[in-house]
Amino acid sequence: MGIFSRLSDIVNSNLTNLLDRAEDPAKMIRLMIQEMEDTLVEVRADAARYIAEKKDATRRLDRLATSQEEWAERAKLALERDREDLAKASLVEKAKAVEMAKVIEDDLAVLDDRLNDLDADIAKLQNKLSEAKAKQQTLLARTSTAQSRLSVRATLYDGRADTALARFDSLEQKVDDIEGRVEAYDLGGEKTLAQEIAELEADADIENELQNLKKSMNKGSASKSSDSAEA
Repeated sequence: MGIFSRLSDIVNSNLTNLLDRAEDPAKMIRLMIQEMEDTLVEVRADAARYIAEKKDATRRLDRLATSQEEWAERAKLALERDREDLAKASLVEKAKAVEMAKVIEDDLAVLDDRLNDLDADIAKLQNKLSEAKAKQQTLLARTSTAQSRLSVRATLYDGRADTALARFDSLEQKVDDIEGRVEAYDLGGEKTLAQEIAELEADADIENELQNLKKSMNKGSASKSSDSAEA
């Protein structure tokens, strides 16, 4: 495929549609970026060659302009010396220089058109390359996230999570058994001084709360009796 044909295909391509149709979007976009970068190098090389050709053509055009002036002066000098034959020959050479200059001017116009087209295509290609690299970063991030999620899902569904939870249950049962054995040693034993005091404090709190409740209920009953007597 020629450089210009390939460049046109890339510039006019829709990256999103290409990636949607690809079996492996990550691999596809790597290849696209490589293709764009290679094409950009080739296009810039072509542009450099055209610029060099334009400079050379411009120099030749300047030399031809100088040559035309020189042949015109020679023709003038020949007529002043009554050498019409030399004057005519000088004008013929001048005409050749004019004709050659026209050819070079046409070549310069073609080179300018090609350089303008290349300049526009290079700008478009650079935009495409930036777009592709941005999509590559997005794909890499999405791929990393998807792989992490896949690893979690695989762990959940292959039974390893259930096995780990079952081991925790077994450990809890062992801990319960050890705690039960410790507490069993306390059964039937005499209470310590601290335990007896704690029970007395608890009984006192309950007794106080009971007395407060009775007082509250007695006040309520007295208030109702007073209201009935007044009525």
